[in-house]
Amino acid sequence: MTGTQNLYKLIILYMLERVDFPLTTSQISEFIIEEGYTDFFKVQQCLSELKTSGLIREENTHKRTLYHLTDDGAETLNFFHKEISADIRSDIKNFFKEKKYELKTEAAVQANYYENVNHEFTVRCQIIERGTPLLDISITVPSESEAEKMSNNWTAKNEEVYALIMEKLL
Repeated sequence: MTGTQNLYKLIILYMLERVDFPLTTSQISEFIIEEGYTDFFKVQQCLSELKTSGLIREENTHKRTLYHLTDDGAETLNFFHKEISADIRSDIKNFFKEKKYELKTEAAVQANYYENVNHEFTVRCQIIERGTPLLDISITVPSESEAEKMSNNWTAKNEEVYALIMEKLL
């Protein structure tokens, strides 16, 4: 492993340490690629190696993967944080300053579906805040196409659904 690959891994750990929510593959890649550090394939390799070594934890949902910093990852970052230059740390801080709300919203809204024992599909739609479900709904539908459509629509309409539920129940 090269020194630059170690730096990419430290950047990923630093990014995960700077937020109180998980980051997606695309969010991590967006920063690293836009800043010109490396390409998508090296980011994927670093994520895989960090996961294998237990420094990050992976959570798979419908059509995306979320990454969380583990205690071992935080300890490793604490030991090697000086390997990340002040300029890179500043770039990361600016990235989060500009996009934190957008990134947090994207990570907080989750939808997943699976085939249940009745050969129907259960769709689980969630809004997560600080690791705790703010809203967690499971709905059974007869087909996979309906489950996929519902999961996709959850991303676009979750705020509207949440507001309606709160209005009706309160």
